[in-house]
Amino acid sequence: MIISSLSARRRHLTSFERCYAVACQLRDTTGADQFVVRTDDPLQPFRDSRHQPSEPETILALVA
Repeated sequence: MIISSLSARRRHLTSFERCYAVACQLRDTTGADQFVVRTDDPLQPFRDSRHQPSEPETILALVA
């Protein structure tokens, strides 16, 4: 898998924990609910979204 060959810095920046922290900051800043979703992209395995994701992404957390 590509993730295992990424640098430690890249793994940190693309981690669920980092994504969740960004979602919390965005929720505090904007007041809008944030979804943390898993993607099929090995270079960006998690992302935040203000909108409910569609297939093939999977909701992992809702920051409300």
